[in-house]
Amino acid sequence: MKEAFLERRDASKAGLPLRTRKLDQAAHAAWLYYIAGNTQEEIAAKLNVSRQAAQRLVALAVSEKLIKFRLDYPLRECIALAESLRDKFELSFCEVVPSDAGSGDTLNGLAVCAANHLETYLVAKTPTILAFSTGRTLRSMVEQIPSMQQPQHKIVSIVGNMSHYGRAGRYEVVMHLSDRIGSQAYPVPTPVVATSIEERELLQTQRSFITVKTLAEQAKATFVGISPIDWNAPLHQDGFINDDEVTQLMELGAVGEIAGWAYDRQGVLIQCVTNSRVAGVPLEQPAQRLIIGVAGGVKKVESILAALHGKLITGLITDEVVAQAILENI
Repeated sequence: MKEAFLERRDASKAGLPLRTRKLDQAAHAAWLYYIAGNTQEEIAAKLNVSRQAAQRLVALAVSEKLIKFRLDYPLRECIALAESLRDKFELSFCEVVPSDAGSGDTLNGLAVCAANHLETYLVAKTPTILAFSTGRTLRSMVEQIPSMQQPQHKIVSIVGNMSHYGRAGRYEVVMHLSDRIGSQAYPVPTPVVATSIEERELLQTQRSFITVKTLAEQAKATFVGISPIDWNAPLHQDGFINDDEVTQLMELGAVGEIAGWAYDRQGVLIQCVTNSRVAGVPLEQPAQRLIIGVAGGVKKVESILAALHGKLITGLITDEVVAQAILENI
């Protein structure tokens, strides 16, 4: 209350509208924070406001687009890599994010980039169907999406999220995203991999599965994670396949999986026991719709490259190290 009174008094004295005075103060706070490198406590002291008010002023400067950022990092290299990948693999969409040479972890960068792209669909007023697989990267993407109310959209899964023993996966996406944006959610009512072909066929005759499959086939965009096939890879670690099954896949030459579907170095879906029991929405090969793979890290280079070769994806969000490695190995 006191701060509001002081702002009105100062604005009156200066002969300026209150909003103009507020924007001037926000610009000052932003300069102190982003250019001069002041902490919020230091800004509060210099502007004679509380720390909370200083924080709000900086946020106002951002929301009002009073500041513009210039990055010293050579992003042009990432853009060039993305264009090369797009041309080489005839992709509809490609983004490459900078790699952190210090940590090697690009999860946050991938998540932010993917969330920015996803948000362009979510803010649309036109009802839109969007489909997703599961996984750590996609779950991190959802965490970057701001809360909103968009009940007109349908958020659809293409893969189950539990083992055939009933254990739930840790990185479910569809329900989490639907909660954040107030949309309609359509999870796949099956395990990732059924216990038998007969069980998979029975599960996929359910009306609920047929509804989800029909919606997924109409999705404007589908976001999928890409994972390697090896010991303790996500499909194995989360209990969707057992020790014998992951061993068999590796012996058959599997190098990656998307939504539970395993494929070899050429991106060809493997004819094996687990693929015959995947109870989710089938993958198209070649993909005819916008299927965006969101994946990065050196451990995933081979699985991402194979997915590109097999045309299992038509869009890609990855990091600089992976992009360079792929272009050097084609």
